[in-house]
Amino acid sequence: MRRRYVLAPQAAGDLVQIWRYLKTEAGRETADRVERVIRGKFAYLAEFPDAGHWRRDLTNADVRFFSVYSYLVVYRPETRPLQVVSILHGSRDVTEVLSERL
Repeated sequence: MRRRYVLAPQAAGDLVQIWRYLKTEAGRETADRVERVIRGKFAYLAEFPDAGHWRRDLTNADVRFFSVYSYLVVYRPETRPLQVVSILHGSRDVTEVLSERL
């Protein structure tokens, strides 16, 4: 079976950090559930890459944004498999993080 999406190394690290934080703050069950929902959105975005939004106020890069809980999934809609660039909490300085990653 062909992979529908791939995580950039930074995005994989983001997901691990989110899971660890949630495990500490809310428990393993919550961390697992949130990770499952986020991963489900990756599959959804791979099928419907135009579902997200351009955010030219955050970056001029060719990436789209899709909200999941308080996180922004940043992905490249034109890639096959779909490349997830970052998963960032909305309270972070998204512009700064993306300027370092993109």
